[in-house]
Amino acid sequence: MSRPARLTDTALRDRGLGTTGAGRTLVIACGALAREVLALIEANRLDHLSLTCLPAILHNTPAKIPEAVERAIREHRAEYDRILVAYGDCGTGGGLRALCDRLGVDMIEAPHCYAFFDGTAAFAARAEATSFYLTDFLARQFDAFVWTPLGLDRYPELREIYFGNYETLVYLAQTEDPALTETARACADRLGLAFERRFTGYGDLGGFLGA
Repeated sequence: MSRPARLTDTALRDRGLGTTGAGRTLVIACGALAREVLALIEANRLDHLSLTCLPAILHNTPAKIPEAVERAIREHRAEYDRILVAYGDCGTGGGLRALCDRLGVDMIEAPHCYAFFDGTAAFAARAEATSFYLTDFLARQFDAFVWTPLGLDRYPELREIYFGNYETLVYLAQTEDPALTETARACADRLGLAFERRFTGYGDLGGFLGA
């Protein structure tokens, strides 16, 4: 099977399941991580890795994530020596881990991307039950993945129902980008939450890809 042409990180995210790179290890990642995975591959010269992404919008229906990952594994398995799954559990109730164990592929150990960006052990120790999190991706895509799906563009009065028990929006920043920090701060203002920026870099994701 011929490999698709190289795609940019934006194209991978926008087009859903696309593949880039000619390595013998395939990374199956959430589209929300495309930019970060590509940056790590380039910065660390991980030329043995190729990347394919599933649509980030699957997070709105997490029960569908294991099925989508399984389709990707079965579609590409014959082309690669090894497959890595760059997803946390992401609301699948252990279903994604069970799938990866059954099919013999490696998956990052984390409940979600907030945890592995922050460092899974550190994130668990914080126990920030009243914090709402953004990553670089979610700061850029706040309207598409938070504001509009929750109906806040049409029914702003729902804000108190959804976010009334939160106190702080914590922006887990993967990059040093002042403009994106201001975007995240504006998201906090829209939700009526205090703002905290926490620079994480790529957290545990780098170690997972480089292992």
